[in-house]
Amino acid sequence: MGLIDTHTHLESFARRGELPAILARATAAGVDALITIGTSPDDWGLYRDIAREHAGFVHYTAGLHPCSVEAGWAEAFAGLAGFWDSGGRGLPPREPNNLGRETRATPIPVALGECGLDRFHLPKDEAEAAKIFAWQRAAFAEQLALAKRLGCPVVVHSRGAFRECLEMIDASGVDWTRVVFHCFTEGAAEIEELARRGGVGSFTGILTYKSAGTIRAAARVQGLGRFMVETDAPYLTPMPHRGKPNEPAFVRHTAEYAAKEVFGVGFEELVKASTETARKFFGLS
Repeated sequence: MGLIDTHTHLESFARRGELPAILARATAAGVDALITIGTSPDDWGLYRDIAREHAGFVHYTAGLHPCSVEAGWAEAFAGLAGFWDSGGRGLPPREPNNLGRETRATPIPVALGECGLDRFHLPKDEAEAAKIFAWQRAAFAEQLALAKRLGCPVVVHSRGAFRECLEMIDASGVDWTRVVFHCFTEGAAEIEELARRGGVGSFTGILTYKSAGTIRAAARVQGLGRFMVETDAPYLTPMPHRGKPNEPAFVRHTAEYAAKEVFGVGFEELVKASTETARKFFGLS
C-alpha cells in the first residue's frame, strides 16, 4: 500500500510541461494516488483532463477558492455543478483503463473545493476588505449548499476564519463527516471541535517545521486513525527540502516525519492508516 497526497495543485507543473516527470517522481516515492485541487474555472477543466489521462492515479476536485472570489464570482460558480453532471447522467459505459481497472470516460470530482474563507490575503483597506470578505461568505454558502445537494465531500480552506467557517458549515446542514479542513494549522482545541462535529483535518509539510509544535499537538489529538497527509504543492515544502518548490513526491517526507515524531509508529503503519482514511473519505476505489 502506498501514500495518497490528498491535496496538491498540478496546474503549474502541467502548464510548464513538467507533469510527466512530477508524476514519475511521485510514483518512485511510493505515492499510489494524488488529488489535484480545483480553485477556479481556470483549472477545473485541466484537472478533469489530467484525471482522465491518469485514471486511478490522479483524482481531482472542483471548487472556488476564497482568493479566487471576485465581483463576478457568481458567474464562475454557475459552471461548477456541471462537472458532476458530466460524469453522472448520460455517461457512456465504463471502460477499462490501462491498469486493468474500470473508470468513467469522463471523471467526476471526488470532492467540492477547495472553498472557504481567507482573511490573510484581504487588502488593507477596511472597506475593500469587508466587500471582498462578503463575497467570500456568499460564495462559500453557495458551494456548501451545492455540496449538500450532491452529497459529496468538501475541502475547506480556512485562514484567519476558523470560527466563521465552523458556523457556516453548521448552518449549511452539510454532513460534517464529509468535511476536511486542509492544511490544518490550528491547535488541539480547534481540532477537538472538528472531531466533535465529525470533521477532520489534514496536514502538510508544515508539520515538519521546528516551530510547528502546536500543529503536531493537534495531529496527536486527532489521532493516527483519522490522519491524512498532503503536500499543497507547489507550496509548503517539508523538511529537508524547505525553501525549494514542493511536489507530490515530497509527501513521503511528511509521512515519515509524522510516523516517527508525531505518532511514534512505523512508517508502514502510518501509510496504511492514512491511506485507508483518505480512500474512505474521498470514495476512492
